[in-house]
Amino acid sequence: MYLHHVAAYLPTAVVTNEHFTRLNGLASDWIIERTGIRERRKAGPGENANTMAIAATHALLAELPGFAPASIDLIVAGTYTPHDTIYTAAHAVQRDLGINEIPTVSISSACSSLLNAVEIVEGYFALGKASRALVVVSEHNTAYNNEEDTMAGHLWGDGAAALLLTKEPLGSQDLRVVQVLTGGAAPMGKADEAVTLKPVDKGIVMPYGRDVFQQACTYMTRITQQLLDKNGLAVSELNYLIPHQANLRISANVVKQLGLDPARAVNNIERLGNTGCAGAAIGLAEIWPSIKSGDNLIVTVFGGGYSYGAMLLVKQ
Repeated sequence: MYLHHVAAYLPTAVVTNEHFTRLNGLASDWIIERTGIRERRKAGPGENANTMAIAATHALLAELPGFAPASIDLIVAGTYTPHDTIYTAAHAVQRDLGINEIPTVSISSACSSLLNAVEIVEGYFALGKASRALVVVSEHNTAYNNEEDTMAGHLWGDGAAALLLTKEPLGSQDLRVVQVLTGGAAPMGKADEAVTLKPVDKGIVMPYGRDVFQQACTYMTRITQQLLDKNGLAVSELNYLIPHQANLRISANVVKQLGLDPARAVNNIERLGNTGCAGAAIGLAEIWPSIKSGDNLIVTVFGGGYSYGAMLLVKQ
């Protein structure tokens, strides 16, 4: 399986830390020290998880002028902040593309949805049910977030990304998807209440941030090392590590445990905040032009609930 291209969409509105200083007294330096976040994007009026998924898809196709969208035969979307749980982001993208009667799936496994979506594509490809798949990850965190929550209200940003995956390579820019490993760690720690999103209650809340931090550091490091070991790679052979963009301190901790050069870690949380399951995909889109032949990349994620995973990509 191959990743042919990836592109992102970000709303234009920027919310800086000073907004939260004015709102609830949180100092910008305090937010930066604890999370690494300086600013985040916020969806505008009329924007939502569906519209951003469509916008990311348009951005992807605009960068692939020779590609026929009608050849897409599978759409998988991931989000935990849906605009509609019936007419999902995947259906919105399908309708926009006008491709009828193909498998169209939306999933939610917190911030691990990106890699679970890729695994679903693997399954369809292996069964011969599809050969060109669109994976879209989109989060409208600010639709659910309570900005006055001093524990987590300042963490969230909005954004989306789209990936084109194919069973056979389409060009020299393709990355080979070598292996994807995912798992659930729901029996661990405070998984059942550490991060919750209850639309009829309080929206997104994170009362046990320390537990999230500890579990994320443990599982992202462990699954990344397992992926390296399974494929006979040393940490020094890893050109890029793209971690879930939840907290800059988590990324730094994972990098330190692995013994990886910090310069090889991709981070956008400083500019975008926590963009959920879209964060790592946005990061991949940002470095796409810099990826060279022979490069090894790992995307590693952790989500509330708890869920985790890692994916090894190689530029041929």
